[in-house]
Amino acid sequence: MSIDTSYAQGNVPVGGSGASGASEPVDRTSLDKQAFLKLLVAQMRYQDPTSPMDTTQLMAQTTQLNTMERLVELSDTQREAFALQMRSSAAALVGREVTWKDSETTTRTGVVTAVSYAGAVPTVRVGDTDVPLDAVAAVTAADPTATTPPTTPAA
Repeated sequence: MSIDTSYAQGNVPVGGSGASGASEPVDRTSLDKQAFLKLLVAQMRYQDPTSPMDTTQLMAQTTQLNTMERLVELSDTQREAFALQMRSSAAALVGREVTWKDSETTTRTGVVTAVSYAGAVPTVRVGDTDVPLDAVAAVTAADPTATTPPTTPAA
């Protein structure tokens, strides 16, 4: 299972450039808030003074702009809540036994000793291995009588 972590890269506008400096493709199928506002201002600037824009249309467009702004705010809040949920989930794994597949697709098991939030997806430390949270396949209660075992292949 893969987790979408595009929110963790910062608020990069469509068509802007990310942290790497490379340009992203421009999405020409939707308008952002700035483009909508520019179109509204241009429409008002170049309207025929003898036949001004209907106030009903102006109010409808203003309402659309306001609705779009609220939807963007809601989307940002959802991303932040998801990021917080991932961090909380990772922290709850400390002291628990997890199972995951490593790069050679070997199933491994070990006890989580630490969590790192340095990347877009939190990682859990098992022995000397950092495991991305989205790679964890199973979680079980660790044996309280056992010491933290090194990472071992699961049977």
